[in-house]
Amino acid sequence: MTNGAPQLPLSGRVAFVTGAGQGLGAAIARGLAQAGARVALADIELPAVEAVASEIGGLALGLDVRDETAFGACFGGAVAHFGCVDIMVNNAARTPSTSLWDITPEEWDDVLAINLRGSFFGCRIAGRHMRERGEGRIVNLSSMAGQQASSATGVHYAASKAGLLALTRSFAQELAPHGVTVNALAPAAIRSPALGAMAPARQHALQAGIPLGRFGLAEEVAAAVVYLASPAAAFMTGATLDLNGGRFMR
Repeated sequence: MTNGAPQLPLSGRVAFVTGAGQGLGAAIARGLAQAGARVALADIELPAVEAVASEIGGLALGLDVRDETAFGACFGGAVAHFGCVDIMVNNAARTPSTSLWDITPEEWDDVLAINLRGSFFGCRIAGRHMRERGEGRIVNLSSMAGQQASSATGVHYAASKAGLLALTRSFAQELAPHGVTVNALAPAAIRSPALGAMAPARQHALQAGIPLGRFGLAEEVAAAVVYLASPAAAFMTGATLDLNGGRFMR
């Protein structure tokens, strides 16, 4: 207790969130800030991320996660500004729903470069920093699409999110002796710009297949990230936390 008020779960911590200019990334950045963290928000669309950063008092950074050198410099800028980074959230992603018969080699490569290679860079850059400090939390945004076939997303998106689960386990095993946890969050059917772009009939069919009978909220994804970044999840690493309304049970 401090001045009669309860201590926020992430008070004094610093978080770095990629793809924070809109949708889930923006909601995650807001959720982390509400939980007491100071937040560095990175996105390829700088004006968008500046607007969210201004709203929560965070640090806005322009970043193309496909570029490892730029990623390292951006992360270094956050460390220079805040002194350290305690929480890394790899959220930046491209979510096309192109038919597997129509995906071009260029689109395949770009989706894998953003969704998987970019997260690999984020894990490695943040992992080195956290390893040296002897503590840290890395949260990777995967998807139910990486666990089960779905017509709602493209096969290249699904492949990238499945790869991210393997990446999570590898980094978790490597960093566990250094006090760093690495976990994945696998949401599905969350209200977001990608869902809103679907035709109403497709949205209705998707909702009908959710046992809880509704779409998830971006704020619920943010709450799960806050949990994985908090002391409450200190004994959890290499795990995948499902958030899908019961669409995929295991």
